[in-house]
Amino acid sequence: MSTESTEDRILAALEEDAQASYADIAARADVSKPTVRKYIDKLEDEGVIVGYSADVDPKKLSSQSISLVGIDVASERYVEATRALKELDAVHALYTSSGDHMLMAEVRAADGDALGEVISDDILGIDGVTAAHPSFLQERLK
Repeated sequence: MSTESTEDRILAALEEDAQASYADIAARADVSKPTVRKYIDKLEDEGVIVGYSADVDPKKLSSQSISLVGIDVASERYVEATRALKELDAVHALYTSSGDHMLMAEVRAADGDALGEVISDDILGIDGVTAAHPSFLQERLK
């Protein structure tokens, strides 16, 4: 048996395949199905597991463009700007960042032109947003 905690083994199995059955996760984590159910319920209740998602290869999307956008916000408008960004339909994920930008957003739109409009009109139109630096995703490598 692994020296990793039961919780860590279950999380690793879920991160590898979020659609895995309890039986599959139990086998990978070397625990019983009821143990998997108990830990997953606990982790969801505690907010450790916040959702399940599909990994998407942006190159395969013929009807959608995806960009990771570094966003800078005036510190005095941070809370309001963050709330407004979270309300935008085109923003699929929003993260705080310790890198070059205060926030990182995954932004999706029908095509590159629409994505540019979301960035220039919607994101940069939010009071307090001082800059947006997009990186358009092209090909998923892993």
